[in-house]
This record gives sequence, structure tokens and C-alpha cells, in this order.
Amino acid sequence: MSQGYDYDLVIIGAGVGGHGAALHAVSCGLKTAIIEAADMGGTCVNRGCIPSKALLAASGRVRELRNAHHLKSLGIQIGSVEFDRQAIANHANDLVSKIQGDLTNSLKRLKVDIIRGWGKIAGAQKVSIVGDGGEKTITAKDIILSPGSIPFVPPGIEVDGKTVFTSDQGVKLESLPDWVAIIGSGYIGLEFSDIYSALGCEITLIEALDQLMPGFDRDIAKLAERVLITPRDIETKVGIYAKKVIPGSPVVIELADFKTKEDVDVIEVDACLVATGRIPATKNLGLESVGVEVDRRNFIPVDDRMAVLSAGEVVPHLWAIGDANGKMMLAHAASAQGIIAVENIVGRERIVDYRSIPAAAFTHPEVSYVGLTETAAKELGQAEGFEIATSRSYFKGNSKALAENEADGIAKVIYRKDTGEVLGVHIFGLHASDLIHEASAAIANRQSVHNLAHLVHAHPTLSEVLDEAYKRAI
Repeated sequence: MSQGYDYDLVIIGAGVGGHGAALHAVSCGLKTAIIEAADMGGTCVNRGCIPSKALLAASGRVRELRNAHHLKSLGIQIGSVEFDRQAIANHANDLVSKIQGDLTNSLKRLKVDIIRGWGKIAGAQKVSIVGDGGEKTITAKDIILSPGSIPFVPPGIEVDGKTVFTSDQGVKLESLPDWVAIIGSGYIGLEFSDIYSALGCEITLIEALDQLMPGFDRDIAKLAERVLITPRDIETKVGIYAKKVIPGSPVVIELADFKTKEDVDVIEVDACLVATGRIPATKNLGLESVGVEVDRRNFIPVDDRMAVLSAGEVVPHLWAIGDANGKMMLAHAASAQGIIAVENIVGRERIVDYRSIPAAAFTHPEVSYVGLTETAAKELGQAEGFEIATSRSYFKGNSKALAENEADGIAKVIYRKDTGEVLGVHIFGLHASDLIHEASAAIANRQSVHNLAHLVHAHPTLSEVLDEAYKRAI
């Protein structure tokens, strides 16, 4: 243990990022404490990844069992399918409790001190904690900030948590509105549209930008729209933003053209989910006590090692990970950053390879990607002087997908023409979130399609979709 300090490492925030950092710190021999003011596990465990996947699993079963045409094609006939909303909500809540308990117990088992209260920096290598027992100050050789994020609610939208709510309340599934407006068609909006439409709700999906799923590769987004949105009870409004949202019964939404700002319509719905992204929870962290200012979007500036910066210079012994630094707002990215920060704390210099970190939307079927979109790859090629190429393969040519009679899907590989290096892979289709990790490993190792095309995949498996895309590339 570092002499003269209460701890080698103090972590503020016990979300997935802080938890990952704590586990790795213990394995490196550091005496570690973790501070949490709210729920252990943070957003992911309590209000994000975990409960939403439980809801998607249950609602997905309902969708599958109610798809008489699909079942009949497999030779299966069943009667009516009923579900209990509260029981589905309980499934999500029970899973949250279990994962939260497992996370807490893993920290206790490794003798990480769990301190309940609000932690903030109180000067160089000092942390103050305000809890039920009052305020106290502890010292640490190194401090990691992992405060996470909160939902972003645009101006003009009033949230009451009941009729107008964010994903924080949405995962509780306290009701199933007959007609729900969803503002935003990113990951959160897509997944909730999947849940609500499977359980019988009518949906109006409102997207301010000029195309649905704006963060996704366009080839993937186009097919996903045809499968996930068009055939379902989902109305879309693109290039339109919610100028004003008034809670109540009904919820009143004033719509305007995003470019001209001119009023276009007023709709009344039973409920409104605000899925317009997340912002860092970086207020009241005591950053000013060490001369650190957040950027214009309230993110904590860090370098590639996760060290906090002040006016471009490293602040000694202070690190920031996860949503708070804005590098990549994903739970598993936060965990990776936590491990990288600890590695640098113990003198093993490492940086995060963001290009190889995958992401997924757990719709039915799923969307996943890793690396660059085609647009981003072209921009990189222009900047660095190389050309890119793409190859595609389709689930409709995959034996396993055909056996499941779920052949909607595509795999797209983006690579350099000169070296064959894979720059990005995008998949829409059955089990896309699992398939993407082969591509993630390929990008992490900067592999070429020329080598990947000669790998052998088990037959018949969905993984052959990627195998075919690699082979088509050469």
C-alpha cells in the first residue's frame, strides 16, 4: 500500500465502469475503495442494459409466439398468447436485484471497501464523502471518477415520470399505453419501440434528423427500417422535433420542422418516452478544487490513458472513465476504460482501442456493429490516402437462418483496398449481437480480409454470414 494514504485507489461511482476498475485494481494488489451515492451497478444494472434486455427477452417471446405465419411455416400451430404486464416487469426487476447483489458481493468478496454517500474531489488526492453519518474526507494515491450519465431531456419537454418519461422510468414497465410517442430513433428508441409494439402498443416514432437510425450505417439502417418499423404498428415522423411536450391525459406534443423550426402539427397520445440520448453526470464532483473544467458538453477531458486533463496538461493521479468522459458511452467501454486506467496507474502503459469495441441494439432481429461506418471509412481514406471497398452477404443465403426461417438480415464488411485491413463490420439479423465479436477480434488485431477469408467456420451456423462476406471481399 502507498505510504501516507488511506487507499491506493478510490473510485467514485459503482457502475459497470467503476466495478470493472475495482476488480482489476484488487488483482493488481491495490487497496481499493468504491463510493456510491445511489444504486450499486449504476445506470446499466438498474435503469439500462439489464432491465431493458429482460423486457426485450419477454416481449420478444410474445412477438414470436403471436407470429402465426412464421410458426405455421415451421409446422407449428398454437392458440392465443396472453401475457401479464406486471409479471414481465417483475422479471426485469428481479434480474436487476440479482445482478446488483452479485456485483456488490463480488466487491465485498475481494475486500473492496464500499462507502455509501456522495463522493467528490476535495483537493489533490483527497475525496470528501457526504452520507448519512455526516461528512468525512479520505486520501488516496489515485482517484478514478466514474459518475456515469443521466437521460438528456431537450428544452420544451416536461417530464412527470408517469405520462412523459425517460428510459429510467420506462424500464419499470408500469403501464402499456395504447398509443405511445417515442422521441428519438437511436438504440434506446429502437429497443423500446420493439418492446411496446410486441406488447400491442401503437407507436409514433419522432426523429429530428432527416433519416431514421442516424447513427447506424445506412445500408443496415435501410434494411432494419423495412423489418423493424415498416411492417409494425409504428408511424414515423422524420425531420420533425418535439417543440413542446405537456404531460397529462392525453399528452400533448407540439411538432415542428427541425430545419425551419416552423410548427407542423400537434398530436395527442397516451404517453411519451423521451429517448434523446444521455449527458454526463459531472456536476458537483469537486473538479474545480483541482483546476479541471468540463468541456462545452460537460464531459471531463481525458487523454488516451484515461488521465484527466486541465488546459491540456495531465492532472496527476486523477482519472475519469465511462460516460463522464464522452469517448464512447457504452457500459462495456466504461469497463474497458476502467481496466486501462488501472493498468496505467500501476505503470503498465495502455490505451483503449475504440475501433474494436462493438455495440448492439437488441431488437428482433438485432443490429450490431464494430469499427467505422462506410461514410467514416471514406473520410479516413481521404485523409490518409487510401481507398475503401465493401462486401456484403445476406442471411437469406445462410443455411442456419433458413432453417430458423428467419432470413432477414445482412452482414457488411468495410475494408482497405490496398491492404485488405478490416475497418468496420455491420450486421443486421438473427443473433447479430453475438456474431459481431468475431469481427471485433479481427479489427483489434488489424486483420486483413485476405486472411479472414481462409478461416473455417462450422456449418451450418450463422457465423458463415461473416465467412461469406470475407470471401466475397477477395
